[in-house]
Amino acid sequence: MTQSIFQAQPFELPFDPRTTALVMIDMQRDFVEAGGFGEALGNDVSRVRTAIAPCTEVLAAARQKGIMVIHTREGHRADLSDCPPAKLTRGGKTFIGEPGPMGRILVRGEAGHDIIPELYPVAGEPVIDKPGKGAFYQTDLHLILQNHGIKTLIVCGVTTEVCVTTTVREANDRGYECIIPEDCVGSYFPEFQKYALEMIKAQGAIFGWVTDSKAIIAGLECQRRMKSDPLISPPTAQY
Repeated sequence: MTQSIFQAQPFELPFDPRTTALVMIDMQRDFVEAGGFGEALGNDVSRVRTAIAPCTEVLAAARQKGIMVIHTREGHRADLSDCPPAKLTRGGKTFIGEPGPMGRILVRGEAGHDIIPELYPVAGEPVIDKPGKGAFYQTDLHLILQNHGIKTLIVCGVTTEVCVTTTVREANDRGYECIIPEDCVGSYFPEFQKYALEMIKAQGAIFGWVTDSKAIIAGLECQRRMKSDPLISPPTAQY
């Protein structure tokens, strides 16, 4: 069998690269660039942009090693029929669907809804369009992962305490082992990031493991293949 180890907290995580996927959560212009949804809500987007460089390194390593890569985007239909009132207003103005510098905010097909150039998907990498915070809600992500035999998820993206944490909890309930490189996730609120990551790894990795980009790359570089195991090409993801 093929196996390697990610050094992580609260303890190391063994993984098989053939059953491991990188999930890049919502690295969209609306969340990490000026003029998008994040800034419209009054947030400092520079705080989440710190995750971009480490994410590009992990993404490059995953692609080079043949690890399955999946991207997600949060957004809504043009008529907002899939955006419930509780999300649209939350008792005040959220700007969803309103015109912005990059088109209508958080609407599918608009420039702001798209993934940033630094982390843009390549051919064969599935892009999951989700209407909610979790990547499993009202999507076919679970089906795609099952069809490819995936058991371990490397989860990166924004924001740590919202879409990343929600996705990790959803994945945990579905039987996936999740590992989060802390420098590859970002929050507009540093204290939220700190406590979100603490909760994930608490009580013996109750939701998952926490590490950093260097440990992820090192784990991918140090794959070990047993002599009795034939080399198996990784599956090719399809849209």
